[in-house]
Amino acid sequence: MDLRRFLKSSQGWPYLLVPFIPIAIVLELAHAGAVVTFFASALGVIPTAALMGRATEELAARSGPGIGGLLNVTFGNAPELIIALFALGAGLHEVVKASIIGSILGNTLLVLGAAMFVGGWTRDRQTFDRTAAQAQSSMLLLAAAALVMPAVYELIDGSGLPSPGSERVHYDSTVEALSAAVAGVLIVSYVAGLWFSLRTHRDLFNPPREDEEQHEPWSVRKSVIALAIAGVAVGVMSEILVDSISDAAEQLGLSEFFIGVIVVAIVGNAAEHWVAVLVALKNKMDLAVNIAIGSSAQIALFVAPVLVLMSFVLGPHPMALVFNGFELAGILLAITIANHVTGEGESTWYEGLQLLAVYVVLGIAFYVA
Repeated sequence: MDLRRFLKSSQGWPYLLVPFIPIAIVLELAHAGAVVTFFASALGVIPTAALMGRATEELAARSGPGIGGLLNVTFGNAPELIIALFALGAGLHEVVKASIIGSILGNTLLVLGAAMFVGGWTRDRQTFDRTAAQAQSSMLLLAAAALVMPAVYELIDGSGLPSPGSERVHYDSTVEALSAAVAGVLIVSYVAGLWFSLRTHRDLFNPPREDEEQHEPWSVRKSVIALAIAGVAVGVMSEILVDSISDAAEQLGLSEFFIGVIVVAIVGNAAEHWVAVLVALKNKMDLAVNIAIGSSAQIALFVAPVLVLMSFVLGPHPMALVFNGFELAGILLAITIANHVTGEGESTWYEGLQLLAVYVVLGIAFYVA
């Protein structure tokens, strides 16, 4: 496959954004405006995330189902994690928490909604494995129960929830210890989920994936080199992105909360989002649902608790899992809706439209917050 044909393919379009990587670096070194630097680095994240995903898939294909599945779940949300770690180091705790919630909302409402809408537009209905979808949705629901408890504690015995305009709030040691304990429980649940999905019920969670464009498989060396390059590039773009968030938000008249929950959450996983919509168009709803709900579960059960634990050694002070009111409402609504939608094992374009409508309503509320 020649380069031009690849770039025009469904897998190649993210690499059209590669020029934004050097553009973002030049803008940062030249101390250009924060807004143009922010958007250049945000666009630069997309091809690096796509390369990381492709390299991970190639390694997974050569490693067998067990190790391959572990690689996919480990690196699947690496771009979001890397961006969040840089924000954590900069003390942007509320941006980090907003990006966590934004990733969950983006997957369960925007991606799943777009997949159902696009895939179901020319079909009466689409079907998917209800058992696998419900298992992942249940994991999300249990994670939500754990994620909201520090906020409940702070509402009853503390100083209240943070405002959407806050940059970071330093809570007392009790809330920090509670957040760390919740993070530990979530990670244990995540490890148990890995055993469930990769060992005891492997066939249920690994639907066959047939690519439209056939390509020669990468060697292990090529995959590792690509993964390393992508990791470095994501790190560079993330640092530039985080450095420009505060000034860009002020100049655009947007809150850091809105940028974190919408913009940062979308760009970190844009390539995978596109894949979910594409496979739904091909009537592979098992894979589309697996990508959307599975990615949300990874964020809630792995990325969020890892960030809480890392905050004890990174940044000005530990990050408590105390979300603001908009974030709590968003995550509870999204996960409840996801559980309802996946419970039937079938979808229509109208259900997809409703999910997208809920995402737009939440986005409007976050904008005016």
